[in-house]
Amino acid sequence: MLFKPDLDTAKTAGKSVARSVARRIVSITLTLAILGGLGYVGWTALQQKQTASRGAGMPRDLPVPVLAATPRVQDVPVYLDGVGSVRALNNVVVRAQVDGKLISVNFTEGQDVKKGDVLGEIDPVIYKAQYDQAVAKKAQDEAQLANMRLDLARYQQLAASNAGSKQQADTQRAVVAQQEALVNADQAAIDNMQAMLGYTKIIAPLSGRAGLRQVDQGNIIRASDATGLVIITQLQPIAVQFSLPQQQIVRVNAASATGALAVDVFGNDGVTVVDTGTLKGIDNQVDPTTGTLKLKAEFPNANFQLWPGQFVNIRLKVETLAKAIVVPTSAVQRGPVGTFSYVIGADGIATAKPVVVTQQNETDAVIASGLSSSDRVVTTGFANLSDGAKVFIGRDDQTPSADLAPRKRTRAPDAASKDGERRGKKGEGDQKGQTGPAPAEGIAKSGSGAKSPP
Repeated sequence: MLFKPDLDTAKTAGKSVARSVARRIVSITLTLAILGGLGYVGWTALQQKQTASRGAGMPRDLPVPVLAATPRVQDVPVYLDGVGSVRALNNVVVRAQVDGKLISVNFTEGQDVKKGDVLGEIDPVIYKAQYDQAVAKKAQDEAQLANMRLDLARYQQLAASNAGSKQQADTQRAVVAQQEALVNADQAAIDNMQAMLGYTKIIAPLSGRAGLRQVDQGNIIRASDATGLVIITQLQPIAVQFSLPQQQIVRVNAASATGALAVDVFGNDGVTVVDTGTLKGIDNQVDPTTGTLKLKAEFPNANFQLWPGQFVNIRLKVETLAKAIVVPTSAVQRGPVGTFSYVIGADGIATAKPVVVTQQNETDAVIASGLSSSDRVVTTGFANLSDGAKVFIGRDDQTPSADLAPRKRTRAPDAASKDGERRGKKGEGDQKGQTGPAPAEGIAKSGSGAKSPP
């Protein structure tokens, strides 16, 4: 006989299992809810405690320490900045004008030479002989001219007494004129040969500094040589060619119409003015590739601070703002609606006021409107400052200075002693629990503190 399970009993068992699972889910859900609520309550209490501690450490009624300054009234120059390159006013390649052997070089590389100095000499033997030949030829023609003039005088006397032909006298007069022209041609040849002889001495055409020698003594030098003997560059005065944006054309032209404009050139640090000159020329067209206008300034270069080919930063003075209000640049702050400054009232309350800045640099800012010369503006201490906050004005010597190198941190004696006690206790616990041999330092310390056994 086969076994047949009771269907009612199986249904009853299934319902009991489902009820037990449901009870467990409900209990787990309640437990998680209770734990979440307790965690939220604890976190809220912790946040309130931290807020209270911060509030206790930084009372809200204390004034904010700041540094302040009073605006200055002064004349402020307006500059236009640019970048340019140094160029020599005159740069000459000294070449020979005649061919020949270079027999002497009379300068040193890098030497300052003056106009008219003899830089080198070419062998003059050939040119001296040609000069002497031209002089001799003139002397020969002058002797013939003298004889022809005597013949002309005789023919004129004979023609006057009808003893000779007038045609012969006229012919002799033409011969004398022809010989005079020949003598003049001889003189021109002498002048030419004298010039050629003079060209055997290579003369400096201007004052400046000689560069590196291109031809050594003993070589054959020719007038057609492209390199020449040396290059002379004029260093005093010297020029700087720079560029400005095309938007400044009208401003520069208006300023230059009133007189010569001053130009400053900076050194390698970009701060020190090494020389001051004047604007000499403005180009007649804008460079279409860069949209800039070229200008040229001249500098005395007394101490040879500027060198041809050097790139420099310059500034061009276009005008001067008379009696302008100037504040430190740090006093000007930028907000969502523009620039503003904190002005300290008589009651020590800082108020944010909008200002209009005409121009500013790393140190000073020119204020067009918004401030007066009697105001006091905040320059340092903006971290905890807000509109309407009470401030405490400190002194300039209280400004914190940055350390050039990190310093070793030191602890207070109480903190050091407590830290030592904690480390000591931790060391004792480690020694009790360790299975290997204790460190020598620990053994020494424990041996010094414990009594030796009998």
